[in-house]
Amino acid sequence: MSKHSPDADVTFISALAELLNRNQLTEIAVKREYGEDDSLEVRVVKQATVIAAAPAPAYAPQPAAVAAGAAVVAAAAPLPEDPSQHPGAVTSPMVGTTYLAPEPGAAPFVSIGTQVAEGQTVLIIEAMKTMNHIPAPRAGTVKRLFVEDGTPVEYGAPLMIIE
Repeated sequence: MSKHSPDADVTFISALAELLNRNQLTEIAVKREYGEDDSLEVRVVKQATVIAAAPAPAYAPQPAAVAAGAAVVAAAAPLPEDPSQHPGAVTSPMVGTTYLAPEPGAAPFVSIGTQVAEGQTVLIIEAMKTMNHIPAPRAGTVKRLFVEDGTPVEYGAPLMIIE
């Protein structure tokens, strides 16, 4: 059983994020040893958000990259300045690493144009070695993806738009 406090881990991670911003770094990784078989590995990455607002024809086939599980940002209509404020936005409920497929090499859960049902898994966020299935908050069609497979996300970051 670990003798360190989870609150101390949260404080430590927050301090790393502040250090990242203060020193204009884009990434920092640290391993903290608490004792035998007890450690905390943290990687904090500042990710630039790139949003393309180019209209996509409704009849256009999906790019091969989407079929392979790579995220592509496509837009059918102009985005609000902050995509997380879009009424159809699905935002990250936690900090972690996104996975668009259930396992490497498998078909992605969703791609642009996929019809989803409320509660259907749309992606996985790994946090502290736990795979968290993220459900669709509503039924609809996936219009945009803002994340790529294996990339880190922050709490509240937009993941996709479902309309």
